[in-house]
Amino acid sequence: MRRTHSAPREGGGVMTTPTPLFGIGGPTGVDAADAILRLALRADRQGLDLFAVSDHPYFGARLDAYAITGVVLGRTERISGLVSVTNLPSRPAPMLARTVTSLSALTGGRLVLGLGAGGRWDDIERLGVPRLGPGAAVRAMAEAITLIRALCGGGEPVTFQGEFYEVRDLEPAPVPAPPVWTGSVGPKSLAVTGRLADGWIPGQAADWLSRRYRESRPVIDEAAASAGRDPGDIATVYNMPGVITPGPVDAPRDAGGRWRGGSVSQWIEELTGAVLEFGASGFVHFPAGDLPYETALDLWAEEIAPAVREAVAAAGK
Repeated sequence: MRRTHSAPREGGGVMTTPTPLFGIGGPTGVDAADAILRLALRADRQGLDLFAVSDHPYFGARLDAYAITGVVLGRTERISGLVSVTNLPSRPAPMLARTVTSLSALTGGRLVLGLGAGGRWDDIERLGVPRLGPGAAVRAMAEAITLIRALCGGGEPVTFQGEFYEVRDLEPAPVPAPPVWTGSVGPKSLAVTGRLADGWIPGQAADWLSRRYRESRPVIDEAAASAGRDPGDIATVYNMPGVITPGPVDAPRDAGGRWRGGSVSQWIEELTGAVLEFGASGFVHFPAGDLPYETALDLWAEEIAPAVREAVAAAGK
């Protein structure tokens, strides 16, 4: 899914910069069932890389995230599905492994496994899932990543005895493991991302100029290096809510530095800089404001994404 090329590093030298991924966040409401498929098909035709949905199985007015993903992938041809992020406490790792390997096999590998330790425990408990403390939830996520990978790619039956999961003589699926991106927030969770994951989605729509990113990414990099991994192999993919305005705005960021949006040209400039100066690997847009979703999707997919890709490619020549 990722291609790389060389690009000039600010201040001299050369860095390897990924061709950025572009995705769109889709609705999940039961009342949006028809719109979900229409928008996913449109995004697929427009050449976007990802169709992302959130996972909140305790809300009855929302469709199941993996049901949406399966139907969307069955109706599209190129776009990949991302549950951002999977509510792990409600989806035991061995069964989640079966779900993602099945979807991957049925779609030619068009799947990214987004994974979270669980953040809304009052709601999660209403599903009958025992509450885990923060440390235990992070350990459970690390175990889940390890076990899911063990249950992918074929090979001998897997026996696993962990703190949270136990399987015995379980046959792995003969399907490669999908990329694993986490929504890690705290230091322990970030360290798990560095040791085990392929990508990171910063929480609370934090971006490359945020304090969260500045303080969190070094934790990932240090953990990756300590595990003998190249930190540069761990993608950072940003959730990007915001408005796309008809013309330039005076303040595309608010007083706290959070991106609010702006014109097409302002989005292009901002995202190109994120890739070339900060090594951003991708962006998933969640339309905001009064602009119709279809209009925002068209501007994102047909104007912003191609222009950023072209600018990044030109910088690497």
